[in-house]
Amino acid sequence: VLDSQYGLYAWPGAVVLAQYVWAHRRSLPGRRVLEIGAGVSLPGVVAARCGAQVTLSDSEELPRCLQSCRRSCLRNHLTHVPVIGLTWGRVSPELLSLAPLDIILGSDVFFDPKDFEDILTTIYFLLEKNPHAQFWTTYQVRSADWSIEALLCKWNLRSIHVPLHSFGADKEHLASSSLPGRHTIEMMIISLAQSEGT
Repeated sequence: VLDSQYGLYAWPGAVVLAQYVWAHRRSLPGRRVLEIGAGVSLPGVVAARCGAQVTLSDSEELPRCLQSCRRSCLRNHLTHVPVIGLTWGRVSPELLSLAPLDIILGSDVFFDPKDFEDILTTIYFLLEKNPHAQFWTTYQVRSADWSIEALLCKWNLRSIHVPLHSFGADKEHLASSSLPGRHTIEMMIISLAQSEGT
């Protein structure tokens, strides 16, 4: 499981984020959504099935993950959903040419602390271009020592914790998994922090 291709698994965080997307399905038709680190793309596929205009992305350095995104689209009859390579922390032509966004999805992207700043740099770039957009993200609690609070402050971002019970995701079966370990999932919404005086 701890393979460089860990984007090939449907992790519990993806199930919880897909539940949040489903809970907000009535607001999704026509909304422009990007899923980062999509892997098997469960949240993005649910958003697309609910009528959102979805783009799926994973690292351009992980072709098997990009292929997994494409496979998920084909299996769900979503041949119109683009799949692009976006590497966190890298300004690429694909990143620069993204259409305007309303929602960014990311399930369990906060996996390895060495990637946290690259992820938030990319999110900051996207939110600066789309100031009213939000980053909906779930993460698995793996260590009490890992925190993104200082990075959120550094990149002028704020987070709001979303209780799982508020969207029916506090059920044992949602975050259960055959993958090893305990699965405590949290959800937050990240947006641009309000500048002073506004």
